[in-house]
Amino acid sequence: MKILISGASGLIGQEIVSSLSAKGHKVLSLHRHTTSKYPYWNIEKKIIDLGKEVEIDVVINLAGENIAEGRWTSEKKNRILRSRIDGTKLISEYFSTVTYKPKVLISGSAIGYYGNRNEENLDEKSAKGSGFLADVCSEWETATKIAANSGIRVANIRFGMVLSSKGGALAKMLSPFKVGLGGIIGDGKQYMSWVTVSDVAQIITHIISTEKLCGPINIVSPEPVTNHKFTKILGKILHRPTIFPLPAFLAKIIFGEMAKELLLTSTKVKPEKLLQSDYSFQDPTLKIALKTLLTS
Repeated sequence: MKILISGASGLIGQEIVSSLSAKGHKVLSLHRHTTSKYPYWNIEKKIIDLGKEVEIDVVINLAGENIAEGRWTSEKKNRILRSRIDGTKLISEYFSTVTYKPKVLISGSAIGYYGNRNEENLDEKSAKGSGFLADVCSEWETATKIAANSGIRVANIRFGMVLSSKGGALAKMLSPFKVGLGGIIGDGKQYMSWVTVSDVAQIITHIISTEKLCGPINIVSPEPVTNHKFTKILGKILHRPTIFPLPAFLAKIIFGEMAKELLLTSTKVKPEKLLQSDYSFQDPTLKIALKTLLTS
């Protein structure tokens, strides 16, 4: 198949491109900075130019401002929102009008949609939560409705924390943990819903080939864990103590609003649609996942 992807240079995008290419698909990356490379897009000017590659079978939309870098100033929050909504609307509108429509549009979202829900069990049928990220995710998903209304199957993939040895959240945790300065964040009772980047790539293939999968899809492992359990498992695998907690008040001072919505929020999410469609996780438990990522 011909597969078009935005956000291909990111941690998740690179893994997906590598996986799909290895399966024999032709993967095309949307370029933003020059018209000398095709396919090309310019969100501000509302342009998509595919060059000669007009018949696209699958579109994967991952582009968006990194939410975990820098404090959430009003300017940063606007970039987080607009980079997702405007790009997704442009892709959705463009492919809703072309003659050869893609079989599926797989568009990014996140479990931030559910907000802080403590110990509540959450699946794709659960209501939207409150907070900045919940609002962003809701608008992000709404931006794909034009494509869905035109007859394209749309999958809104709600990512949990994606674990990779090459970057992302896990890489940021490793430095303090390796020198024995790791510990729980806040009271450690908040649930973390996670997934490995290799599972993400396989899930994308599963969604492409499973026609009944559409709408919101939770991209998380079947085993959400508390921050306390995550901390203890990571420390045990690294053979390091985990006795230096980061109190909630200090996290808020250091990271501002981002601490409240990323580090201290609790989302206990199940991948109900993936399980119902018989997806088999490569890394179903945190212990297996961290051992694979940190000892391979």
